[in-house]
Amino acid sequence: MTRAKTNSAGATSARRKQRQASFLTADLILDTAMAVIERDGPEALTFRRLGTDLGADHTAVLRYFRGKDDLLLGLAARLVSDALHDFAPSDSWRETLASLARRIRAACLRHPGVAVLVAARTSRREPEFQGADVVIGALLEAGLQGREAASYYRVLADTALAAGAFEASFNVLDKGAQDGDRQAWRREYLTASPQRYPNLAQVAPYLAEIDEEDQFETAIGLFLDAVELRAQRARAARAARAEGSEHTEN
Repeated sequence: MTRAKTNSAGATSARRKQRQASFLTADLILDTAMAVIERDGPEALTFRRLGTDLGADHTAVLRYFRGKDDLLLGLAARLVSDALHDFAPSDSWRETLASLARRIRAACLRHPGVAVLVAARTSRREPEFQGADVVIGALLEAGLQGREAASYYRVLADTALAAGAFEASFNVLDKGAQDGDRQAWRREYLTASPQRYPNLAQVAPYLAEIDEEDQFETAIGLFLDAVELRAQRARAARAARAEGSEHTEN
C-alpha cells in the first residue's frame, strides 16, 4: 500500500511538472531572462533562477535553449528583433541606414543590462538575417558592391551596437557614478591647466554641451558620409572601366 501511494505521488509530481512546463515558450523564457537581467544584473541569470521565476523546473528551459550561451544568443536576437519591430525601409538609402542605427541604439537603451551582456554577440538567427538584408540592400542602392558592401554592413552594425552598448553601460552605473562623470565635463575639464593642455583649453567650454545624442548622430553622420563618398568613387571607377572596355573593343 505504501509503495502504491509513493508511486502515485511520484506520478502526480511528474504530471504537475509536465503541466507546469507545457505553458513555456521560447519568447516567455526570453522575456523572463530579460527581466532578471534588468532587475538584478547579468550575474543573476541562471537556469535555476529562470525556473523559479517561470514557476517550472529549470531543466524545462533546456527544451528551448541548449545551454547558457544559446540563451544569450537568443537574447542578442531579441535585442535586434526589438529594434526592427514595425520597421519599414525608406525611399532613401541614407535614411534607411540612419533609422536602423537609431533603432538599435534605442533598443540598447530600453534594455541596458541585456545590451551590455550580448551586444557583441553574433546571434545567427532570423532577426539578425533580416537586419543584415535591409542594411546590405541600402548599401547596394547607395552604389557599393561585393566586399565593400559586406565591409560597410559589418562596420555599421558593430558601430550602432557598440555605441548603444557603451551608452547602456553608463546607464547601469549607480547614480553617484553617473553624476560624477557628467559633472567632470563642467568641473575637471574646465579647470585643467591651459599651460599643460593648451588644445584642450580651447574647446573645454563646449565639451559639456555635447550629449550622448550628439555623439551618436555625429558618428552615424560620419559613417553615412563615408558610404556616400566611397559609393561615388566606386561608380566612377566602374564607369571608367566600362569606357576603357569600349575603347578597347573599338
